[in-house]
Amino acid sequence: MEGRGTRGLLTPGPVERQLFLELPNDLRCIEDTVEFVVSRCSICEVVDRKLRLNFQVSLIEALSNAMIYGNCSDPLKKVRVEVFLHEGLVTAQVTDEGSGFDPGCIPDPTTGRSVRKVSGRGLFLMKTLMDEVHYNDRGNSVKLVLHLSSPEGIRREASA
Repeated sequence: MEGRGTRGLLTPGPVERQLFLELPNDLRCIEDTVEFVVSRCSICEVVDRKLRLNFQVSLIEALSNAMIYGNCSDPLKKVRVEVFLHEGLVTAQVTDEGSGFDPGCIPDPTTGRSVRKVSGRGLFLMKTLMDEVHYNDRGNSVKLVLHLSSPEGIRREASA
């Protein structure tokens, strides 16, 4: 499910691990942050390699979008990351200090004139690689949801 709101969300089990980070608005922090999140939350222990890669790519995209577009590359702004590992579920919420956007206004990068555009692929990747992608009403926070076991009808496969 994508878009705003929470209709259709599965109720997660108890939180097994959680992590809260506040990052400087610096793209150079992204790689180390993603490695830290995966290591600290022991995601390697509970997620197979393909799903872990999906999570890492999606988190990289969310952090990049927050820093570049949300915070307009302003070095004085911050990006917050909240990661929760529940039984059977990993969620990551990335929030910037920007004014937000309407994700419904971003065209599909695989059709029409959008095919030639350089931008717009990060949102597409997140929606493709994650089971659920949700935005807050303001449009400055994205929640990525990855199911560790496949509920009926939910599973995405990354192209090899």
